[in-house]
Amino acid sequence: MGQATLLLKSTLALCVAVSCFAPRAALAQAPSSADRATARTLAQEGYEALRDHDYAKALDRFNRANQLVRAPTLQRDLARAQVGLGRLVDAHETYSAILREGVSEEAPAPWLKAVEDAKAELAALSPRLPWVIISVSGPAHPRVTIDGAPVPESSLGVKRAADPGRHELRALAPGYYTAKKTVELKEGETVNIAFDLEDAPPDAAPKSEDEAGTVSVATVKDPAWRKPVTIGAFALGGAGIVVGSVTGILAMTKHDQLATDCRDRRCGPSEKGMLSNYRTLGRISTIGFVAGGVATAAGVVLLLVKPQILVKQETPPKDSAHNGFTWSPFVGVGSAGVEGTF
Repeated sequence: MGQATLLLKSTLALCVAVSCFAPRAALAQAPSSADRATARTLAQEGYEALRDHDYAKALDRFNRANQLVRAPTLQRDLARAQVGLGRLVDAHETYSAILREGVSEEAPAPWLKAVEDAKAELAALSPRLPWVIISVSGPAHPRVTIDGAPVPESSLGVKRAADPGRHELRALAPGYYTAKKTVELKEGETVNIAFDLEDAPPDAAPKSEDEAGTVSVATVKDPAWRKPVTIGAFALGGAGIVVGSVTGILAMTKHDQLATDCRDRRCGPSEKGMLSNYRTLGRISTIGFVAGGVATAAGVVLLLVKPQILVKQETPPKDSAHNGFTWSPFVGVGSAGVEGTF
């Protein structure tokens, strides 16, 4: 069954649900006949927009329809439009609202199905949410924003849900220079973002957020070679340890035999071959353990340490200027230094 057929069936189900509307606790009074008719029209346009992947239009239509007739069918498809736009946090809350409000056992079948859909789709959406943990050192009561929206102080230092994509974070407080960091969040990841605000001199001129010295942090996406190289490093490390262990055991066996055959640590001509084998096995064992340890350590580093931060001070504080010369330190992946302008 194609997507268009599913959407058409959903449209018919919505029409039935809205027509047999029963007031929910969240509404003060039942919608009028004109409201229900308008909601049906908006819902039809919303379904067509979802079918055409026009999620912005679908979001607008379902949002309007839901304001006229609050029904779980409309809320479910509003959440689907939000998911399509990458607004996962909003979608998570919309699905959660459906489950919190619930419906009675006597509710229309489309409403009951919408609640079941919301439960299943919420379970699939939850692991996709990115999270940020924002910490600020320096001021006692910093102000933090994400894309211009304020972050409550009670949300600092704990996991806070965010949508995937690029975000700009700012931290500021009276008496401190403003810091800015830009991150690219991926679905399902948790990112720690730490601000260490710099004291501003008492006589420093007031600075707005745009004028203040800022620090930009950009996430560098993993290169294509990173995953196979990491797997290869662990494989090489395991092989090296196995080789080192096997040859080490063989060398110990040769050593024990030589200790019996060679009296007073002196081996005769007949034991020279065994002695040579013992030394060769010992060298191979040592090389295997060293190579295995180095490769395993490299795999751990590749797995845990990601080159995701690029730091550059964009606007230096005014007190860094001397005789018309300004300097700006920068640290990047594989590079570091100081920039200056005359």
